[in-house]
Amino acid sequence: MRRITYKKSGVDIFTASAFKAKLKPLVRKSFREEVLKDIGGFGSFFKLDKNKYKEPVLVSSSDGVGTKLKIAQLANKHDTVGIDAVAMNVNDILCTGAEPLFFLDYIAFSKAKETVLIDVVKGINAGCRQSGCSLIGGETAQMPGMYRSGEYDIAGFCVGIVERKNIIDGSQIRPGDLVIGLESSGIHSNGYSLVRKVFSQNEIKRMSKELLISTRIYVKPVLALLANSRTRGLANDITGIAHITGGAFYDKIARILPRNVNARLDKSSWVVPKIFRLIQNKGNIKDKEMYHTFNMGIGMVLIVEPNSAKAIIAKLAELKLKSWIIGEVIKGKREVQII
Repeated sequence: MRRITYKKSGVDIFTASAFKAKLKPLVRKSFREEVLKDIGGFGSFFKLDKNKYKEPVLVSSSDGVGTKLKIAQLANKHDTVGIDAVAMNVNDILCTGAEPLFFLDYIAFSKAKETVLIDVVKGINAGCRQSGCSLIGGETAQMPGMYRSGEYDIAGFCVGIVERKNIIDGSQIRPGDLVIGLESSGIHSNGYSLVRKVFSQNEIKRMSKELLISTRIYVKPVLALLANSRTRGLANDITGIAHITGGAFYDKIARILPRNVNARLDKSSWVVPKIFRLIQNKGNIKDKEMYHTFNMGIGMVLIVEPNSAKAIIAKLAELKLKSWIIGEVIKGKREVQII
């Protein structure tokens, strides 16, 4: 009788264990002092410094990279998508004013080269270091038959913290507030199903370097802005923050608006990067579809009190981040208008 083993069924637990051992020295580079244990246990430990907060609130997010992974796999370039996985999560919790504390990843595949997986984890670790949070654990799941050979999926989970009185939820947005757009690094991690529809595989390979530019992480400059505002006694001068991801301007900004206001944006107030115009022209895509799918060069939006706008833009420039006043808040019905 033929003997069947787990390895013959497609799962090599010994190779997986050796792979995880190689990750430990890499992952430690992102550890904050609050991390108590190395990765590899049944749980991850993070000691909260209670002396730093009067009324701490934990904020969490879970997200993935999406079909941008298809382009990474086509181009055989895997060192940036891990940054995307972190960015999609830390930028989201940043919208509440929260500081990211720790991140856990989930990588799933049927069969993949160890060098590819290490590149992915290097990217995740780099994203954690860019955002000041720790990669303290995760799951590497080999699942025969779920993915084609060489394909993989990445998702992540992030926890952050914010003082309760400093939570930003959009409730303080008022008519007259201004909308500041923060420059994106490129397409980021949304709209790639449309990108793959517009361009051929050969075109995607040729353009892969630009298409795989990692999502900009806004954590450090925006947290610096918030700290600077509190130092100046202006704790509420940033009244709303939106991460421009799926649904782009129309959905993400509307999410933070009170019911009695609209956000009116002027699309001529910033220069849209060439890659978006190339996608639009090649696919014969209407303007509204573009601004409902892509970030169009604006990866994050701050809604601010009008008297603080110039100081905020100046501070962002000091932090090497371009920004523009791209619109204003007016009376309305929780809608986003782009003119």
